[in-house]
Amino acid sequence: MKKIIISCILITAFFACSKEENFSIQEEQQEILTKEEINAKIEKSLKTTGDFKWTDTDAYTIWSALEHGNNILTIGYGTSKKHFKKSAISKNIKEEVLQLVYKYERKNNAAKSSKKEFYVDENINIIDISVKSIATVKALLKDKKVRYIEPADYHFYSKRKNFQERSSSLSSSGCGFEEKTLALTDYTTVAPGAKVPWSFSAHNIPAAWNYSTGQGVTVAIIDTGLSPEQKWMNQYFNDGYSSGRTVQKYGTFVDSWWFWSNNYDGVNDKCAHGTSMASIATAPRNNDNLPVGVAYNANLVTYRAVENVFIDDYHEIRGISEALTALGNRRDVKVISMSIGTLFSIGKIKDAIKYAYSKGKMIVAAGGTSTKYTRWYGVIFPANMNETVAVTGVKEGSYSNCDVCHSGSKIDFTVQMQRSNSTNNTVPVLSYYNKKENYVGGSSVATATTAGIAALVWAKHPTWTREQVLEKMRQSADFYPNKNSEFGYGNINALKAVQ
Repeated sequence: MKKIIISCILITAFFACSKEENFSIQEEQQEILTKEEINAKIEKSLKTTGDFKWTDTDAYTIWSALEHGNNILTIGYGTSKKHFKKSAISKNIKEEVLQLVYKYERKNNAAKSSKKEFYVDENINIIDISVKSIATVKALLKDKKVRYIEPADYHFYSKRKNFQERSSSLSSSGCGFEEKTLALTDYTTVAPGAKVPWSFSAHNIPAAWNYSTGQGVTVAIIDTGLSPEQKWMNQYFNDGYSSGRTVQKYGTFVDSWWFWSNNYDGVNDKCAHGTSMASIATAPRNNDNLPVGVAYNANLVTYRAVENVFIDDYHEIRGISEALTALGNRRDVKVISMSIGTLFSIGKIKDAIKYAYSKGKMIVAAGGTSTKYTRWYGVIFPANMNETVAVTGVKEGSYSNCDVCHSGSKIDFTVQMQRSNSTNNTVPVLSYYNKKENYVGGSSVATATTAGIAALVWAKHPTWTREQVLEKMRQSADFYPNKNSEFGYGNINALKAVQ
């Protein structure tokens, strides 16, 4: 359940003006911007720059967004923009920033108590705290110890008229509990009796299995979790040609209306998207006549960190951040797949991605899957970060966007995931339900496929670094050594990548 709590408390207290505060009584008393006005600013920035950053806007806009979002502010602190990881001096800097917050909140009678910390990360320099005064916002924007500030619980979509349209348009790349009978032309069968999706053959994945099957590599999926009903991703994960590997499930998502809640929702998928992504990357190869995954011998770690593919909730942001830092701290995890995203940057997630990246992880992210509202938009966050490998989907046998896929200069690779025949079928995967199948498309399935290919390459060369694996993937792709302005290096030839 999405949390849509709108606080419309206007700060009416009178304050003594000073040079240090640099604001007037009239400014503090003026009405907050409406959500429509704030969203208009966000959309203008997205259309002109391709991104939106709260710190680049004015204090009045940030303060208004705080009022619409339970007054919870994320503060990224540090000695510089690059100081995102905890260090010996982090504690002192954090205390200095907190004292600044307490000083202005108490001075302006905006806080009843001196401490209202809601979340402090153990690995990166961020904190979530209650802020009600615009004076506090202004002071933080000026402070050199503050890397950024962001309203932590502002919902960009919650008041839009097309919110319901957006939710219902996710279909093949979002939540869906459908099960379908696969067309005979959409797969081939390999020993000992597994179905190979047509898209695998388009990327020479079956031929690559003669050299690597992902053994010894751990792939992590940060998504909506893993279905407890699909036995082939649970009890039968370690079966057939896929014997000798493990699957682990974790949950960092809090499904609550209340931002202060710490009641984690568990590990089980309640959307089906995460199950599909885990299937395409790692589903077992056995004799049960079901779709196999790209790296069918790789280990799997899944995180239920979000409710659905679109990140627009405080608990989702926090859940993703916690999953990324936990995976960053695991030596066995090589590849992290994120078939989720949102339209503009989120500092807490950016820091967590940089943290995992600094630990040598390859983070593969979805370039974006369209809705009617976002069809104009290019590559989404976090795929537009330099630390991620951005992937999108194209139609079979051509460099033409899939019907719902985004593209742009930030894309690194493409995957053929939509058939060119009259059916326009996408990629066969395991369904949410036991021993059932389904089709999944969009940049989501392209991302999980690429994560699986990365696992194949890394398994073939276990001592390689992330950059060595990436370079081998680039060299195997269609456009290398050039990079296409819309499709990056293009389709990966998995056979060339593992040879």
